[in-house]
Amino acid sequence: MTRVAMVYHSGYGHTAKAAEAVAKGLMEIGGTHLDMLPIDAEGNLPEAAWAILCAADGIIFGSPTYMSGPSWQFKKFGDASSKPWAAQQWKDKLFAGFTNSASMNGDKLSTLDYMFHLSQQHGGIWVGMGMLPSNTKAATRNDVNYIAGFSGLMTVSPADASVDEAPLPGDLETARLFGQRVATLTQRWAK
Repeated sequence: MTRVAMVYHSGYGHTAKAAEAVAKGLMEIGGTHLDMLPIDAEGNLPEAAWAILCAADGIIFGSPTYMSGPSWQFKKFGDASSKPWAAQQWKDKLFAGFTNSASMNGDKLSTLDYMFHLSQQHGGIWVGMGMLPSNTKAATRNDVNYIAGFSGLMTVSPADASVDEAPLPGDLETARLFGQRVATLTQRWAK
């Protein structure tokens, strides 16, 4: 059984909804155990979460993109990860990331870039999307990977959309497939 830990912050619930879709895909791959570790509104994790992260074979980061980067709560978590960094406790784990923002672009790549560099400081191996974008004239907004993320999962929730309305079904399906990819690669890597 491989262990994956998903550590994420969600300000309004949209990023949590994306996290749930990623989790659904992860759990569709047998032999994977998932620990969901939400960062609270003050940027904290329960103390037990740090041991879970150290025991995991793979770690998935998730944060909304605010003002061209991760939420301050996620950044606080990243800064606090200096303790496992000093002991190299996350070295050689697989890492992946996802983000949500109100705009189609919204500088989501900056957030994924932060997550990637955080994983690299920990000596990790990064997992990208591994899927082609829906980029033809026939493509519709609800097609898989319409946003064309390659470095990690990107979802959109318009500023005036409730959690019931967004992210859209195509983004959630992309998230589910991304979860499957992370689970499959974590199992392969952990052997």
